[in-house]
Amino acid sequence: MEFYKYPLASLFEIPQIVTIHYFEYGKDFTFQGESHDFWEFLCVDKGEVTVAAGQKTHILHKGNIIFHKPGQFHSVTANGVIAPNLVVISFVCSSPAMEFFEDKILFLGETERSLLATILTEAADAFLTPLNNPYTRQLSGNPKQLPGAEQLIGLSLEHFLISLYRKGAMPAPSAVLTKSTKLKQDDEIFLHIRTYMEAQLSHALTLEQICRDNMIGISQLQKLFRSKCGSGIMEYFSRMKIRRAKEMIREQNLNFTQIADCLGYTSIHYFSRQFKKITGMTPSEYSLSIQMLSENGKNAGGDFSDML
Repeated sequence: MEFYKYPLASLFEIPQIVTIHYFEYGKDFTFQGESHDFWEFLCVDKGEVTVAAGQKTHILHKGNIIFHKPGQFHSVTANGVIAPNLVVISFVCSSPAMEFFEDKILFLGETERSLLATILTEAADAFLTPLNNPYTRQLSGNPKQLPGAEQLIGLSLEHFLISLYRKGAMPAPSAVLTKSTKLKQDDEIFLHIRTYMEAQLSHALTLEQICRDNMIGISQLQKLFRSKCGSGIMEYFSRMKIRRAKEMIREQNLNFTQIADCLGYTSIHYFSRQFKKITGMTPSEYSLSIQMLSENGKNAGGDFSDML
């Protein structure tokens, strides 16, 4: 009896790499934009950038990744405050499953970060071209590269795409997660969303926007925050804003109206109401209490920094 040779199916096949780079940009970096006939993704490893993709503009934070399909115009701009670190990889792929990545901003988990690290490590050996040049247009192979370096890049990139695809495109498995695995996943999601909100303190976020930007359902999000901090997410976001407002009052660089504006409040009156609701004091009362502590500290020679 003859053996049957089973043909393996491929979800993603990447025959060619165009560019690979990891770059530490300046805080005022601006790339005016381009379009090309291959796929490209940009991942934020540190900081924040504004990315234009076609007719849409997105703000990406640490851990976010965005894909640009062939022919889509895209540009990137740093926010002028934080110098971002970015991973940009462009490649050829005609697999139909790539449609999944169109018009999506995804968040990298531990698996995807590890695979990206592998790609960068192998690329540093496989190519003579420096990986820190964002304007590279052609990679030059290293004739002394380790055996299989280029193949590992391709395999790791395909694994990377499969991992992201499974997380976003497939329904959740019916099997019950172990308690430790579920807790670990919840911690990762919670920390990611908290970091996202910290970067959005100057905006008036809605519950729907938070869910959309972080690819999570409303009920799951509310349940997560109630289990982690005992409140709904919008209440938690309000407390984050007021905590930042208290810091800004102590810094004494801005007046109350400017602070309210910086934190995305529609009016100084609404800001004052929210401040008192959370702290029990108006901004003015809080400011006076800070001044009193400061004056007492100077007179007594004490340090009240821990109390603030």
